[in-house]
Amino acid sequence: MTQVTALDTLVPGPLSLAGHRLGTPQQAGALTMVPISGPAHPGIAPPRTGLRLSGVPGHGRVELTNTTATDVAIVPLHIGYVQDGAPDHALCRSAFLAPGQTLPFEDARCVQADQADQAGQADQGGRLTGRDQWFFVLPLELRARALDLRGVHGHTELWDDIADLNARHDLPRRGNLEQILSRRRPVLTQFQSRLEPLPGQVGALFFVADRFAGLEIAPDPAYFAEMWAALVCFAYGVAAWHAEPTPPTTPPTASFTASPMGPPAGAPAALRIRDGENGTSGLRAALERDRAARLADIGARLAAMPTTGPAELREEDRHLDLRLSTVTAPHLAGQIVTRNDRTVYASLFARRPLGRAEEENGLPGGAAPR
Repeated sequence: MTQVTALDTLVPGPLSLAGHRLGTPQQAGALTMVPISGPAHPGIAPPRTGLRLSGVPGHGRVELTNTTATDVAIVPLHIGYVQDGAPDHALCRSAFLAPGQTLPFEDARCVQADQADQAGQADQGGRLTGRDQWFFVLPLELRARALDLRGVHGHTELWDDIADLNARHDLPRRGNLEQILSRRRPVLTQFQSRLEPLPGQVGALFFVADRFAGLEIAPDPAYFAEMWAALVCFAYGVAAWHAEPTPPTTPPTASFTASPMGPPAGAPAALRIRDGENGTSGLRAALERDRAARLADIGARLAAMPTTGPAELREEDRHLDLRLSTVTAPHLAGQIVTRNDRTVYASLFARRPLGRAEEENGLPGGAAPR
């Protein structure tokens, strides 16, 4: 893997991504994923096996439990839960949970308007034990708004944004994210099958339609592996699907071979083998040149990102030697966990993602920063 110093342009001030390296880019349709390897930070609970939604005492209120006995949990930014018997909710912020701790979040957002209206305020699910649940990460188009709502009590504030997102996907204009999570899931999961996480991978850069969409760094490979599907299918897959020039028409029962996304990531492209290069050594040299060219292109894209103002860093929480901070800038936002200024966890996303209509008309996409 090759060190790309342009990675450090994504984190503000003294914070560092030293030791993190970029791997060979993979592409599926409009979504490009660049693997990141780097140092592992032991003692952090992974999100699927170490965290559990343990209660939904009311709309906009959820409780998470760190089920491990020894590891601290870093709650993934904008994680959401689908749970039988309770309205779907997503969090507006990250947080730390000590081993065995249950932490209430009073600033979560309901992302299932219809069920919330039907349920009313009397019974919102209460304690949740022994039930199947799965998690997602809010789509890129909703993340800037959700981050702005951290610390603000309420539950309906994302419904209009979700309704707009549904309408852009030719779905009924309702504040119910389940329309995308479920009805578009067969298409979105194709990104998971066509992009392949690598052994030892702790993060990824995501580009949608060749524009920076997000940077995700996990404490270790196990944590990233448990985040993989939620990130590639929902956090970035929704925007990538929308950025396709012609929207996929694959029916839910069709096989992946009918996908409009093209060949799976890593499929051989046309390589230029120079005169005098033969056999395996010639192919290896051509692959290395292709890899270097693609990484150089990624570095150029990062270096060319528009920055109309400095990034601000605001500390939000501490646990022992870990620091949780919010990053805000005109071009990106998110949260980052550091230890001695070294990045342990990061979820930074572009504030102005492109949509299909904006791409086709050559216009800048997404909503302006709030």
